[in-house]
Formats: sequence, structure tokens, C-alpha cells
Amino acid sequence: MNTELLAADKPADLNRAAALLQQGALVAVPTETVYGLAANAADPTAVAKIFQAKGRPADHPLIVHIPDLAMLEQFAIKIPATAYQLAAAFWPGPLTLLLHKAPDVSPVVTGGLETIGIRMPAHPALLALLQQARLAVAAPSANPYKKLSPTRASQVLHGMAGKVAAVLDGGPCQHGLESTIVDLTGEQIQILRSGPISATQLEQVLGCRVTTPLQHQVKVSGNVGAHYQPNTPVYLLAPEALLARLASSNARRAVLYYSALPVTNAAYQQQLPATAAGYAQQLYHQLFLADQQGVAEILVEQPPHSPGWEAVQDRLRRAAHHE
Repeated sequence: MNTELLAADKPADLNRAAALLQQGALVAVPTETVYGLAANAADPTAVAKIFQAKGRPADHPLIVHIPDLAMLEQFAIKIPATAYQLAAAFWPGPLTLLLHKAPDVSPVVTGGLETIGIRMPAHPALLALLQQARLAVAAPSANPYKKLSPTRASQVLHGMAGKVAAVLDGGPCQHGLESTIVDLTGEQIQILRSGPISATQLEQVLGCRVTTPLQHQVKVSGNVGAHYQPNTPVYLLAPEALLARLASSNARRAVLYYSALPVTNAAYQQQLPATAAGYAQQLYHQLFLADQQGVAEILVEQPPHSPGWEAVQDRLRRAAHHE
């Protein structure tokens, strides 16, 4: 199919995107985290197209994006008070709540599970589209399965052109990493995927401890070992090991670093911001640019293991996972 490129700041294009979604088509949409591959969440046939377009396993659940809090009860039941506390504090925003799904929600959306991830996106264009059309959309990242999540419309087109009806260009994504997923279905509140909202922020709102297991077996978006990967192999290295590998041969390499490393002989090099938020916003884009350089490998300096860097560490660990 021909993939239309639509502009999020043009009302006619926003209406076109809404109409395509209502007709059961796939539309890549901007969010404040990454670009999502959206389908009408109330249309299982449309949602099934997401798995086909991405090459994503059908048992890997999707996140539903809703236009307002009033729609929460259409998709979830047994909603705890903590969900409303967190929604009041962080919605619209990059926080996904894992809840018990409503009986009439299609198992296509949830990967056959009895739980469902729900969030209200903060990107103004997407939120306006959902509110005006009274739509909820299922929307994983708009990329082939396990590949780099896109943070710009051009990156979506690189990986998904011809597989989706349209791409709604809303500019670069604000955060650059996927939403935090917090599990509210059990006695212990836990983060199942690190993201822009930290455990400390959640604890300040809830007044109770929020854990972040390094590994878990709960099926949620992003919980596979090898994920968020460019086509070129990624190696996550301490500064000394990175410089030694760079000097070990004349192979073409790309290097991403954040400290003042004396990198001089790389085919592509980029120093990333020293703050966790700035680094996260640039990470996928720089990995994408490095991947386009025809290099043999991408060397990434190990970023800090400091509070606030958990989401960056998680994405890089999976990007550098070699099967």
C-alpha cells in the first residue's frame, strides 16, 4: 500500500488520520514517548493488523491509549484507588497502568491475558485526535518487532512504509523512551518496564513502596531479552574497554558516548547529553543514525548506574543483547 504522510498540525490531516483509524486502518501516531502504531482498540480485526505489520507475536500484549479518564472503565475492571491517584498525578503522560481487563475487551488486544495496559498520552495532536473522534487506540511502537523504536516520522517510514496506511508527523518525541509500566493488579505495586516516570515519583504520590525487579516473567510490552535493536550489533562497554576495542583494528565503527572520551578514529561519533532525560531523548535517534553509516558495530559507553538512569540502562541492555 502507499503510506500517506500527514501533518499533525493540520486539522484536515488530523481528521484524515481519525477517519483511517475508524475505518480499521493502521496509522503511526506521535506520542510524547515514541511513535506508536495505532489501530482502533474496539476493532479486533484492525488490531490484528498491528501484529502482522510489525511481525510481533500474537501473545505479546498491546497498550491501549485512551482520550480521558472516563473511558478507563470501558477497558478495565476492579480498578483500585491507586490507579486514580496515579492518573490524577501523571495523566496525560508517559505512565501505563496494568489493570484487570474488562470482559468485553478482545483478547487480541491483551495477547490472551486477563490484564491490560492503559495510558492517556500527552502528545497534544494525538490526544486531540482521540478526544475529537472518541477513540481509544491500541498502539505499540511503530517499528518492526524487536527493532529500534522510532522517535521521528522519518524513522517510522524507514521501517514501516508500505505496511501502514499513514504516518502522522508530530515532530520529535519529547521523552524518546517508552512509558513506565506499573502493575496494579497485585498486592505489591511494581514497575514492570522502566520509563520516564520513576519509582520515587510513584512513591511520592502513593505513599508506599514501589519495587522495580530487574527481571520478571510478566508479559508486558518490551519484556524480551533482545529488543530496541538497530540492525548493526551494539556493544555496551566501559570507557577503557571501548577505547581499547576502537584501537584494536581499523574496522568501521560508530561510537556513542557521554563523557569526555578522546574518540578520534570512529566512522561516526556522537556525544550524548550527560543528563538522563537528555540522553534518553536522543538515544534511539542516535542509534538509528549510527545504524545508517554502514559500520561493522556500534560501541556505546556504559552510562551511569545512578538513580534516574534505570530506563536508559534497560533499553541499552536489551539493545546490546546478542542471541
